[in-house]
Amino acid sequence: MKKKTFQAILKILTVIITIVFLGFIIYGLNITIFHDKEALANMIDDFGFFAPIIFILIQIIQVVLPVIPGGVSSLAGVIAFGPVYGFIYNYIGIVVGSICAFYLARFLGVKIIKLLFEEKKANKYLNYISQDKFYPLFIIAMFLPGLPDDLICFVAGISKMRFRKFLLAILLCKPISLLLYSFGINLLE
Repeated sequence: MKKKTFQAILKILTVIITIVFLGFIIYGLNITIFHDKEALANMIDDFGFFAPIIFILIQIIQVVLPVIPGGVSSLAGVIAFGPVYGFIYNYIGIVVGSICAFYLARFLGVKIIKLLFEEKKANKYLNYISQDKFYPLFIIAMFLPGLPDDLICFVAGISKMRFRKFLLAILLCKPISLLLYSFGINLLE
């Protein structure tokens, strides 16, 4: 499969999955599962023990294959599991996914980045590697929601950054943005 075709498929999947997530949220609002925590809990209980595992796997996948917007899935976790468990499941999935992204890039090189991400966007962050600005950018991306942290985890994999330094930044900085998602949504209620 050609690179442009693969990127086009990823874009289409991103749009479709975003629409499905939004559709689910609208559906949930109409049947009041987001207003009635008991109804939401009952829906999640239908998946039983597997609900958190399925959600964590979704989070891992959304980091490695950028077809689900991270903010959307993080908010979905908070809505589905509440702020505490939503935070925990988001954190586990995103940390594991970030590690996978780092090592995929470390082993496959820049080709995987250019395959998964728009070339213009990828080149923007790849240019930071040659400068001494990459690690501060990496810290900021892990700390603040809304930045392309998945892409930046891949870029970290091809940089000279040691895995320990990468992991420390992920473990210490990522909780801040997840806490904003996890507890910020409760302020909207």
